[in-house]
Amino acid sequence: MTLFEPDPNVEVSATTRAVPDVTTRYKLVVAYDGTAFRGFARQDRQRTVAGVLTESLETITQHSIELVCAGRTDAGVHAWGQVVSFDAARDLDSRKVMNSLNSMLAPEVVVRCIDLADDDFSARFSAQWRMYRYTIVNRAVADPFRANTAWWVERPLDIRALRTAADIFLGEHDFASFCRKGPEGSTTIRRILESRWVDEGDGILRYEIQGTAFCWQMVRSIVGTLVEVGHGKRRPGDILSVLRAGDRKLAGQLAPPHGLCLWEVGY
Repeated sequence: MTLFEPDPNVEVSATTRAVPDVTTRYKLVVAYDGTAFRGFARQDRQRTVAGVLTESLETITQHSIELVCAGRTDAGVHAWGQVVSFDAARDLDSRKVMNSLNSMLAPEVVVRCIDLADDDFSARFSAQWRMYRYTIVNRAVADPFRANTAWWVERPLDIRALRTAADIFLGEHDFASFCRKGPEGSTTIRRILESRWVDEGDGILRYEIQGTAFCWQMVRSIVGTLVEVGHGKRRPGDILSVLRAGDRKLAGQLAPPHGLCLWEVGY
């Protein structure tokens, strides 16, 4: 039993209790292995990160919790720096909340830190930028210890071509060619602050992309297309034509979700 579990002899329904009149906004930085989750967002009859995190918080606080996240990761996608915000009673002991959550959820989900936030803070709308990392194991033989967190690409990739093509994404563009279609009226114009490949050695390649916001499946689409450049199927200069065309059919296939990680969110 954790410090915040209710007395088992007393019936308590956390989800039916209203949020207290006097609350404080809390900010959590959360890491998770997305392998066994159907994404971050809460879904009926599906195991999601938001689902287990909300359930645990409601057990601790004994009232309903509404989570706001910085980025809704898809099924199989991981996070090191996901940020969530929620309102709860002012008298919570933050350190005990963090310890209790980690006792319930680790090692799949880990709260790295918890802080008090301003009343108008929103994990989503207050964010200035988000950074994603995509990891590729580029070797003839797969790495079983990275099987859940990196894409194994057996054929050699041309790192120089990858870097040249990645530079094209910098700045503000319409990323319709690299996004799954969103709700009617939504925009696919995004501003990219950083787009680069890092060669870690021993066949480990890491793509880092930082932007003010991202469309649905945008990073995986970009990585899948860049890998085609690395294999010589496209020239680096072809990326600009694809970007300007605004046609999803012209971009490459989606990179697998398990290589992607929401690394950091800036405020």
